[in-house]
Amino acid sequence: MKLLMDRIRTSGQVEKGNILKVDSFLNHQIDVALLEEIGKELKRQFSDREITKILTIESSGIAIACIAARYFHCPVVFAKKSKSLNIAGDVYTARVESFTHKTTNDIVVSRKFLLPEDKILIIDDFLANGKAILGLSDLVRQAGATLVGAGVVIEKGFQDGGKRIRELGIDLHSLAIVESMDPDTGIVFRSEN
Repeated sequence: MKLLMDRIRTSGQVEKGNILKVDSFLNHQIDVALLEEIGKELKRQFSDREITKILTIESSGIAIACIAARYFHCPVVFAKKSKSLNIAGDVYTARVESFTHKTTNDIVVSRKFLLPEDKILIIDDFLANGKAILGLSDLVRQAGATLVGAGVVIEKGFQDGGKRIRELGIDLHSLAIVESMDPDTGIVFRSEN
C-alpha cells in the first residue's frame, strides 16, 4: 500500500532494537484519514470472504479494527490484556509475549463474544514475532470459530513472525512489509508490496 509506505518513510522513526516508531500517525496519535484507507484496503484484501467479527488485541489494534469493521459491517471484539471486573463469566485465555513491551500477558475474551458459528478476521498494527496473532488465533480455536485470516498494517519481514504465521496456513495479508531498517540508512520495503 503505497500511501502507507510513503507515510512510514516520511514520519516513521527507526530506533535501536528493531523498533519502528509510527506513533505520530498510527498507534499514539492517529491519522484517521490514513486509517480509512487502511480499512478500505483490508476490505479489498478479504473481499471474497464472509467475516462476522473482527478480533484484535488492546490497545493499538482497536482503532484500526474499528475503522476496518465499518467496511466489513461487523462488530469488533478486542482481547484484553488482563481479566477485569467488567468481564463477567467464562473467558477464553491465551498467553501473548509482546516484542515491543518485552512483557507476557494473559489475554482474555468473554466466551459470549466468540461463538462457534463466527468467521473471524484478526487485525493488528504490527507483526514482529507473531505472538499476538498466534494468541488471538488460539482464542478463535478455543471458541470453535473459523479463522478466516489475519490483516496486519506493518510486518517486519526480517523477523520470523510472518513466516511462522504463513507456515501454519493462516491467510496473512500485510499492507507494508519492512524488509530492513536502520537509523542511518532508513527503511526498505519488500518489493511485492
